[in-house]
Amino acid sequence: MMSDSDRADQMGQATREKLRQFIARIERLEAEKAELASDIRDVYGEMKTFGLDTKVIRKVIALRKQDANERAEMEALLELYLEATEGV
Repeated sequence: MMSDSDRADQMGQATREKLRQFIARIERLEAEKAELASDIRDVYGEMKTFGLDTKVIRKVIALRKQDANERAEMEALLELYLEATEGV
């Protein structure tokens, strides 16, 4: 059975360098993602202080991401299910 150091020795220099580049890219993108998440939290905080309901805004954003036909189908089913369960 080959040890980790033996496998690393077999890996070519070009492959090791490419691996380092991939890892560096992922780390950079993860840092950017964390910054963006922080910015988004800040915007939601601003909306909240302005008196807006952030839970509803999150729902609006989720609905806007959907395809219009998919959203219409979901809304029709939701209305049907609500009507069917009235009085229950």
